[in-house]
Amino acid sequence: MSYRDLQGFIKVLEKNGELKRITCEVSPILEITEITDRISKKNGSALLFENVTGSPYPLLINAMGSFRRMDLALEAESTDAIAEEIREYLNLRNYLSVAGILKSIPRLFRLLYALPIKRPGRGKCQQVIEKNVNLNQLPVLKCWPMDAGRFFTLPLVFTKDRHSGQQNVGMYRMQILDDETTAMHWHKHKDGSQIYKDYQEKGERMPVSVALGCDPAITYAATAPLPKMLDEMMLAGWLRRANVTLVKCITNDIYVPSNAEFVLEGYVDTKEEPVLEGPFGDHTGYYSLADYYPKFHVTCITHRKRPVYPATVVGRPPMEDCYMAKATERIFLPFLKLQIPELKDMNLPLEGVFHNCAILSVHSAYPGCARKVMNAVWGMGQMMYTKLIIVVKDSVDVQNLREVEEAVLLNVSGLEDLVLCEGPLDALDHSSNRALYGTRLGVDATREGTPSGREHYSVINVNKTYPGEAMDRLKERLGDSEDKFVIAVDGNVEKEDISLVMWKLFNNIDGKRDLIVYGSRIGIDATKKWKEEGITREWPEDILMSEDIKELVSRRWEEYGLD
Repeated sequence: MSYRDLQGFIKVLEKNGELKRITCEVSPILEITEITDRISKKNGSALLFENVTGSPYPLLINAMGSFRRMDLALEAESTDAIAEEIREYLNLRNYLSVAGILKSIPRLFRLLYALPIKRPGRGKCQQVIEKNVNLNQLPVLKCWPMDAGRFFTLPLVFTKDRHSGQQNVGMYRMQILDDETTAMHWHKHKDGSQIYKDYQEKGERMPVSVALGCDPAITYAATAPLPKMLDEMMLAGWLRRANVTLVKCITNDIYVPSNAEFVLEGYVDTKEEPVLEGPFGDHTGYYSLADYYPKFHVTCITHRKRPVYPATVVGRPPMEDCYMAKATERIFLPFLKLQIPELKDMNLPLEGVFHNCAILSVHSAYPGCARKVMNAVWGMGQMMYTKLIIVVKDSVDVQNLREVEEAVLLNVSGLEDLVLCEGPLDALDHSSNRALYGTRLGVDATREGTPSGREHYSVINVNKTYPGEAMDRLKERLGDSEDKFVIAVDGNVEKEDISLVMWKLFNNIDGKRDLIVYGSRIGIDATKKWKEEGITREWPEDILMSEDIKELVSRRWEEYGLD
């Protein structure tokens, strides 16, 4: 039976020992973030802050921040089990005989849950209607010290295509500007931005509603990389095995989940000048830079009688969003395999923060198979942003990073095993010379190498004093050593922390600019780049918490009642 709402999920988390309640007063300005970050980094529990400074509402965070809680959220044994169900749908042999069709009937009936139901009247999300809007009464977080303000971090933003009337929902952060308005962070590549442009061309006001605190299947579905023609509520209904019930908003024609905790109703005036939004400590582990985005006017807030406000914190992995990304990796793998028959498995490592690295295993049955698969992936939806693709043979377990490392060190031999592909990059990628476009790198580790006893890599620290110094140091090291790979990182990076080094590498390189090949050996410059090295934008700062907040949280840790 599906969760009826977010509070039903909270009860299940608590029953399973996956929730900690914090009853003392805690500030939404940085303090909650520091607590949550510490808990996330040690794979800790979900947190329910019952007494948030300046707000009458409790705050839930890190609710899906582990593999176990992700499985509970989607009410499955595992996300692999969900993927297996999808694979059975896609297996056409199930429908080529009467016996196969009869066996598939229960599975096909489940598709009926995918159809959302529009219910007349009001839902629980409209038990209280507030037309005197004050966004600052909500326990909205300021997550990191350099953030421009307080941000909604887990909003489900509902919009409607002005031509077809089809609704779309996506998760876009929202910075509070004042009591009644926020910025709306619609990236150029996102569906919300395209819908906005259609309204803008006609000079029409665009209705928008934002649901906060839906059941976890609905929240997850809002993050899923679905084709534009598919309603995310269909995926949510199928996942939760119960139709999503929608109700019409009070002040516009958008339909929202009836059991949401809060709904912000309003509009975007497409004739209005965009507003400066950001910076914001983002899921890459860096601050995304300030830029101009549409302004969202909130005209009405509705909510349940005793609502819970949902939030998440993003930053250097592992964080809660990493586990949502891993769910997407497993759930959508069958669709990739249907279109790329050679593909066996995929791993999006946490350090790759969604779009910076994909490790693929393939059945390499012909020359160039790995390259064919790379190009297929780069041509597929949001996978086009993948900055680094590593391809190994299907005998390698891509979930075992030690096996992947051994395959790369043994089988990659200089330039002939590298693929450079220019194309679009994610809006949050900061390493390319220009925004939204750069060089993606493919590494073909499928060829059989001959062990030489020199299959090693090394990491060097470089305190750059002039442009190109990291490259000079790499040239020296490649000439003096027999290491297969040499990675240069900044002097303040702890080179023994391999997770940290990989995170820096995945974030900081452009394939064309930052590689040097010395025979069969490869140097990689993963240092911060200077404008003199080709960067045309400001290089963002690493996300770090201020020392005073870290000291405060350490002092209060026992008071929070956390282990």
